Amino acid sequence: MLSHTILHGPRILSPVAASALKARRTQTFRAFYATIRSLRQPPPTVEVDDLDPPDNDFILSLLRANPSLRDTKSYLANFGVRPPVPEHPAVFPSTILNDSTPSFPKAAPDKSDKQPEQVKPGPSPILSSILNPVYRRTALVKLQGPFTNKQLDSIARGMVYLETLGLVSVIVVENDQVRGDDGERSAIIEEVMRVVSALEAQGAEARPVLGTVVRLGPKPDDDQLPEPRDFIPPEAHVFPSDLVAIRSALRAGEIPVLPPFALDSFCRSVRIDANDVLGALARGMVETTALDDKDMNSRPCDPHADYSQDINLVPLRLMIISREGGVPSYARTGFPHLLINLTSEYNYIRDTYDPLWSKGKHSSLSNLSLARTCLAYMPPTSSAIMVSHRSPSSLIANLITNKPAVSSSLPHALLQGNRKLTRDTPTLLRRGLPIQVIRSLADIDKAKMNYLLETSFKRTIDADAFYKRLEQTLDFVVIAGDYVGAAIVTNEPSPDSSEPISYLDKFAVLPSHQGDGTVDFLWVALHDESYGLGHPFSINPNGGKEGKGEGRDLVWRSRDDNPINKWYFERSSGHMRMGSWVFFWCDAEKRLRVEEGRRANAGLSYIEEWEENRLSQWADVITKIPSVWK
Repeated sequence: MLSHTILHGPRILSPVAASALKARRTQTFRAFYATIRSLRQPPPTVEVDDLDPPDNDFILSLLRANPSLRDTKSYLANFGVRPPVPEHPAVFPSTILNDSTPSFPKAAPDKSDKQPEQVKPGPSPILSSILNPVYRRTALVKLQGPFTNKQLDSIARGMVYLETLGLVSVIVVENDQVRGDDGERSAIIEEVMRVVSALEAQGAEARPVLGTVVRLGPKPDDDQLPEPRDFIPPEAHVFPSDLVAIRSALRAGEIPVLPPFALDSFCRSVRIDANDVLGALARGMVETTALDDKDMNSRPCDPHADYSQDINLVPLRLMIISREGGVPSYARTGFPHLLINLTSEYNYIRDTYDPLWSKGKHSSLSNLSLARTCLAYMPPTSSAIMVSHRSPSSLIANLITNKPAVSSSLPHALLQGNRKLTRDTPTLLRRGLPIQVIRSLADIDKAKMNYLLETSFKRTIDADAFYKRLEQTLDFVVIAGDYVGAAIVTNEPSPDSSEPISYLDKFAVLPSHQGDGTVDFLWVALHDESYGLGHPFSINPNGGKEGKGEGRDLVWRSRDDNPINKWYFERSSGHMRMGSWVFFWCDAEKRLRVEEGRRANAGLSYIEEWEENRLSQWADVITKIPSVWK
């Protein structure tokens, strides 16, 4: 406690100055716990998609996407200039040097008689590549109406924006209100023409493909495929020759728009479920590309060749645009899921789906099944998005970043107070990876774990010392896929408490899987098993405790120059710098939620009674943990 008169070196501060100094120190003290306070009382944010977009809506949508450097590199890898590969690279003997070949310094050229050249500044290559892509990809789009003319204009504007960025849509039109009527066929064709007119009104070129492209029934050789499959195959199929109309439209720079028609065994054109059409197209477009002589692996030798007509038929995205939006989540009281790992979450989402949601979102589960079927055929890097017609700009953000609108691994306190989360928030779906929780050291594949840790950290591990320590302290390990990611949590004994400290010893993801959602999937599973334990939304079937138990504070440390620290700052409850280390922690959420409910409107304080002196206790233990790197 400060006195009324404070000695400050040789000077004596007046009571007024002392009061100001006390206020300043109080402000500093509050700032230290600003991270905790922001999680417990998150500030409201507002972001609204304009119904009547301005003229620069396309540029604003790009800016709102806010891509990271990794996102930009990934986008350019898919749509940027393809580097030419020489057919017969020349190898000259003079270029083959051994260690004994001496090197001589070259004389600097005389530039005294030369005038410096005037170099005109050119446009940024990254900006030019984004606004003028030279390698186009395809997206399968399910347009699930009915839509008003204004809603259709908004959707068409989003399709045109995507085409500008290099993603050309193959659209299948569905209308839920046109079923079994006498004029069903003509009504569907009229919907197709409405979509074509809306696209052309936005400046795009579109082509209605009214002839049947898919064939009803399973493919003839499907009975030879291995069983069982973890997805429902479509009740339709496509042969390469059936895609002529779609390929012709794409090569002509037009967006093909299809009705949900198929050719039955009597050569009649009949209406089928649009999901079967999209599933057949996803499979057929991938198989056709694999059989095509001019596949995406061929490269022209001319570095100035025109790639503008080159279309990769393999779908990069599946977009389901409807009036319903994303898949409702029990963890968010009916608000949509942000990111779904179909491999590990599909069955559980279906089992926990509230029947009351079907009144407003009757097709959520069928669209979820559609995403799983299509992504099973599409490349692992592909993704699906279920989006409302009210969020056309989110399609651009998804294309550039391939991430959900808000990260699903953020603390729930931030997600609950985030104005970005509405009934129309899109759901991003990935094929994903299986998630498992291991609690026995004997069940760990040490060879794969060593490879994961050394590849991720780019250091050599002292395996004997590492596993010897885990024999005494291991709590659990969360493993993603076949050891492409892992989170190792230990119980560190504390001399000041009978309860051990829950310590995140290692968190690693292979570089090849960074940016594909594995990091978020892994952190969410870590949350459910540690500081988020006890919440209803932590009941996930990953082999762990399935939400049963009491969560504990989770702590960990990271080097102050670790580039992932920014990601840790966003997900931790607080942090403290300790020399060359940054110390992070996540508060046990259930205990805070119970205490907050008990106090009603009083709210939580900066430091609760049970939190006093915990930072010094944690720091004393964590700083003494030895390194396992050689």
